[in-house]
Amino acid sequence: MISSTGEYALRAAVYLAQHRDAPQTTAKIAEGTKVPAGYLSKILQQLVRGEIASSLRGAHGGFVLLHDPDAVTVWDVLTAVGAAPERIETCPLGIERHEGLCPVHRLVDDAVAEAQRCFSSATLATLVSSVDGMTALCEVAPALGLPARGGSRR
Repeated sequence: MISSTGEYALRAAVYLAQHRDAPQTTAKIAEGTKVPAGYLSKILQQLVRGEIASSLRGAHGGFVLLHDPDAVTVWDVLTAVGAAPERIETCPLGIERHEGLCPVHRLVDDAVAEAQRCFSSATLATLVSSVDGMTALCEVAPALGLPARGGSRR
């Protein structure tokens, strides 16, 4: 349901929420999130345009979360990078005789509406907070000898 862009944007936003003490470079964020640096750079710029993050220039520059993690929702992040699932208002097949949505399209729209409610109620602070000792970006995987997401086991 979430594109790679959306997932990568969430990883970056969570990383920035976890490292609020100082600006983070693209290289540090890429290393910490396992997102390719070139792609991450584009995502970070979208987060800046979407007013989720801010970029600071200079020797001690980098990216910072623009707002408190309690004030930024998953939906905000997904919307900023154009990855939020869209609601269905008319028949995607172009069938004009539907009055409202047919049962199939109503089901899909209801699922998207539920995802929107869920993503709108979850904040970055929620994702950052530890659950049973596991961090949001699965930092325990290497400690357990497990491959990081997208990585391979050696």
